[in-house]
Amino acid sequence: MKLFHDLISTDYGLMSLIGILFMLGMGVFFLSLFLNKIGRGPR
Repeated sequence: MKLFHDLISTDYGLMSLIGILFMLGMGVFFLSLFLNKIGRGPR
Protein backbone atom coordinates (compact mmCIF):
# COMPACT_ATOMS: atom_id res chain seq x y z
CA MET A 1 0.00 0.00 0.00
CA LYS A 2 2.92 2.37 0.66
CA LEU A 3 4.10 1.84 -2.90
CA PHE A 4 0.75 3.02 -4.29
CA HIS A 5 0.73 5.96 -1.89
CA ASP A 6 4.22 6.98 -3.03
CA LEU A 7 3.14 6.62 -6.66
CA ILE A 8 0.36 9.17 -6.36
CA SER A 9 1.76 11.53 -3.73
CA THR A 10 5.41 12.19 -4.62
CA ASP A 11 6.82 14.11 -7.54
CA TYR A 12 8.91 11.20 -8.83
CA GLY A 13 5.92 8.88 -8.44
CA LEU A 14 3.68 11.17 -10.47
CA MET A 15 6.31 11.51 -13.18
CA SER A 16 6.60 7.72 -13.32
CA LEU A 17 2.83 7.38 -13.54
CA ILE A 18 2.66 9.97 -16.32
CA GLY A 19 5.46 8.17 -18.18
CA ILE A 20 3.72 4.80 -17.85
CA LEU A 21 0.38 6.20 -19.04
CA PHE A 22 2.07 8.01 -21.93
CA MET A 23 3.81 4.84 -23.09
CA LEU A 24 0.59 2.82 -22.85
CA GLY A 25 -1.23 5.50 -24.84
CA MET A 26 1.48 5.44 -27.51
CA GLY A 27 1.20 1.66 -27.70
CA VAL A 28 -2.56 1.81 -28.24
CA PHE A 29 -2.18 4.57 -30.83
CA PHE A 30 0.49 2.77 -32.85
CA LEU A 31 -1.31 -0.56 -32.63
CA SER A 32 -4.49 0.96 -34.05
CA LEU A 33 -2.52 2.87 -36.69
CA PHE A 34 -0.63 -0.21 -37.88
CA LEU A 35 -3.70 -2.46 -37.85
CA ASN A 36 -5.58 0.13 -39.88
CA LYS A 37 -2.78 0.33 -42.44
CA ILE A 38 -2.51 -3.47 -42.62
CA GLY A 39 -6.26 -3.77 -43.16
CA ARG A 40 -6.21 -1.35 -46.10
CA GLY A 41 -3.81 -3.47 -48.10
CA PRO A 42 -1.31 -2.36 -50.71
CA ARG A 43 -2.10 0.63 -52.91
